[in-house]
Order: sequence, then structure tokens, then C-alpha cells
Amino acid sequence: MTSFIKPYNDDPSVGHLSTPVTSSAATKAYLTSLPAYRKGLSPLLRGLEIGMAHGYLLLGPFEKLGPLRNSELAPLIGFLSSVGLITILTVCLAMYGKVTFDDSNSTNTIELLTSKNWKQFTSGFFIGSFGGVSFAYLILLNLNY
Repeated sequence: MTSFIKPYNDDPSVGHLSTPVTSSAATKAYLTSLPAYRKGLSPLLRGLEIGMAHGYLLLGPFEKLGPLRNSELAPLIGFLSSVGLITILTVCLAMYGKVTFDDSNSTNTIELLTSKNWKQFTSGFFIGSFGGVSFAYLILLNLNY
């Protein structure tokens, strides 16, 4: 076991958080398949995919753990609460993009980190998350549980 744990580049003076788990091929393959890091996606599609996943997963906790969880209105209240949180998250993304990315700085090599692309990402996130929570709500309405 001690052969796996060693200083980064065999230099004990270098601080590095590389472990067998974080530097494994499986971890790297998983991270590169996420929409934030996948190559060839436009910022709008990145936002759509991330938003759909977040929207779909937000409804359950609001519906099952909310104060009206034992009433007939639990799915509707969960849907409305999720939409409210999605709106707050979208406003936060827009504010972050406004204060972080300069409109005149278009020489950034990372495609998402420009003002125009961040706005597209934020729009995609809102549309995707609203679609994801709507899909989850429709599933809840059609389940007999």
C-alpha cells in the first residue's frame, strides 16, 4: 500500500492533492464526460444539460420533505418551490457572469469564460432546469403512488 502513496513527482517539498483515486484513469474519464468539461459543446448546450439534471433532481426534496408533504398539493408546491429556486440560481449565475467577465476581454482560451458565452450558458441553464423540473412534475402527476 505504501507504494501507491508517494510525493508528487517524488519531491516531498511539493504540496499536491494527488491520490490514487483522484489521479486514476476512471476518475479522469468520468470528469471529462461531464458537460462542464466535455469538448465540442456550445455554452447553450452545456447550460441545457446541466440545467436539466438539476431541475429534474430538485423537485423530489421539495415534494417529499416540504411542510405540505402529506397534502394533495405536495407535487404542485414542490414544483413551484423548485421553479423559485431555479429562478434564484439563474439570477445568481447572471450576476456572477456580469461581475466576473469583461465584455472587452475576448482573448480567453476557455470558451465558457467570456461574457457572451456565459450569458448563453445561463440562458441554457434556465431553460433546461425549467424543462427538467416540469418533466419530473409530469411524472409525479401520472404516477399512482
